[in-house]
Amino acid sequence: MAKLNVRPLHDRILVRRMEEDEKTAGGIIIPDSAKEKPQRGEIVATGKGRITEDGKTLPLEVKAGDKVLFSKYAGTELKLEGTEFLMMREEDILGVFN
Repeated sequence: MAKLNVRPLHDRILVRRMEEDEKTAGGIIIPDSAKEKPQRGEIVATGKGRITEDGKTLPLEVKAGDKVLFSKYAGTELKLEGTEFLMMREEDILGVFN
């Protein structure tokens, strides 16, 4: 992937959604009209961290390359260089895949 010309600010992160499986565990193929948007993604870029009331910066717990699970309606959808991304706050991340 080409380098993006955007850097998230503060505690925001840029996430690229990961594609979901086209089949169920039982082998049924899911049509596009019935698919939900995936709630998993890969972090592409992060901000420097959350700024506290006293002006200190708390670093983020996640980093670029982490595979994450996020809430269903998290973030703002963006289209950059033909690819769809989500810009969200770190608090919208529910967990990191190991």
